Amino acid sequence: MTGARVFFLALYGLLALLGLFTAAAAQDIGMSIFGFGLIGLGVLCIFHTIKSHFDHAETNH
Repeated sequence: MTGARVFFLALYGLLALLGLFTAAAAQDIGMSIFGFGLIGLGVLCIFHTIKSHFDHAETNH
């Protein structure tokens, strides 16, 4: 796995963690939805990065 992919995995993990804290500390429904959206976006981006890594590895093999 390249350094760029590791960097983006960490970045997306931090984004999901930020969303978790935002959703937990939300005082209204709008911020709660925003926090859950950040969690979903972070997790989906993590899965996409993992998928693209294995697709690239399969192509080169």
